[in-house]
Amino acid sequence: MSAWAARVEARETHVAIIGLGYVGLPLALLFVEAGFRVTGVDVDAAKVEALNAERSYIQRIAAEEIANAQAKGFVATSDFTALRECDAILICVPTPLGEAHEPDMSFVTGTVAAIAPHARAGQLVVLESTTWPGTTTELVAPKMPSGVMVAFSPEREDPGNTTTPRREIPKVIGGVTREAAETAAALYGAVFARTVVVSSTEAAEMTKLLENIYRGVNIALVNELKQLCLAMGIDVWEVIEAASTKPFGFAPFYPGPGIGGHCIPVDPFYLSWRAKQFGQPTRFIELAGEVNEAMPAFVVATTARALEREGVALRGAKVLVLGVAYKRDLDDLRESPALTIIALLEQAGAEVSYNDPYFASVGAGRKYALQRESVGLDRVGEFDCVVLVTDHSAYDVKALVEASRLFVDTRNATRGIVSAKILRC
Repeated sequence: MSAWAARVEARETHVAIIGLGYVGLPLALLFVEAGFRVTGVDVDAAKVEALNAERSYIQRIAAEEIANAQAKGFVATSDFTALRECDAILICVPTPLGEAHEPDMSFVTGTVAAIAPHARAGQLVVLESTTWPGTTTELVAPKMPSGVMVAFSPEREDPGNTTTPRREIPKVIGGVTREAAETAAALYGAVFARTVVVSSTEAAEMTKLLENIYRGVNIALVNELKQLCLAMGIDVWEVIEAASTKPFGFAPFYPGPGIGGHCIPVDPFYLSWRAKQFGQPTRFIELAGEVNEAMPAFVVATTARALEREGVALRGAKVLVLGVAYKRDLDDLRESPALTIIALLEQAGAEVSYNDPYFASVGAGRKYALQRESVGLDRVGEFDCVVLVTDHSAYDVKALVEASRLFVDTRNATRGIVSAKILRC
């Protein structure tokens, strides 16, 4: 057993996690639970203040979990000098897309630049952020002092998944060197039930992209089939259910108003961008990304046609969007198709309000500026049309249909409900 592994086993390893968002904070709590001393680092002073006051800003993480972590030594800070006393530094910062669908690596490069002055030989630095193959060897490793071990281990967080414990999700690891890979495996092996060490950081980076592009491509397929089935008068949900009875060779995916979250909408474009540098076309992957990105426009066009049949023009119509989170029962707006749908409805001249039990108000972000508050469901009858975008379990869909004038369902939430008010799209 190496000295590093022995320290890990004895829980003498001090772990720092940079980026305390939807990925970094759950990871920090996982390490605390496993008996490690953990320091969380984030440039957002509001997050640091909340954590140190034992408050949670993520719905699925209770304040009690924060308090329990603090009792076990967890602290949050915006001071990068705290990294000097840490043995492992795990980077969990965003990697969004720019305006032209190019990777925005500013959070990674900024974090690496902030780490470098405080890094020392013998430390382990691991990038967890989803990115293009080659990021770790090109943007992270060259900036670290000699003797720092550098690895990549993609986050596999599945927000809203209550059936698979986080520690049961295998951890894929690739090191810039064999020593880095083995060191990272020793660390993560103390927390996760299984580690999967691959030959390089590039292989680990590509693994994450494959996982999410696989989902994105299949979702694009069913989104395209949904549009065809609607035109042909076929229930695509019935078709998927029937196809799912095949015990081999088929895995069900489901259509919707678009895709959200940090990974699936972003990853196809990350890989396509990188592929161009190697002169390799990725037409299939790019097409899937385009199909999924076009779904919010399809929802708006379908809504406009439905209103016209009721004698109401979209321009000037009062529309209520149900759900702005990208996924049911989450307080997460990242890349949510609802934000695009709202923007497109407003561009078409509609007066748009929203309701979401997880967002009493929504301000401004990287790609949106709603600046409004959630309206009460008791006002459903005031709107010309209600568009269900996120099927939160808190919604009594049948009651909402009855109270509405026109109900556009993008999630098949009204299946089994018979009403002339419903348009499924």
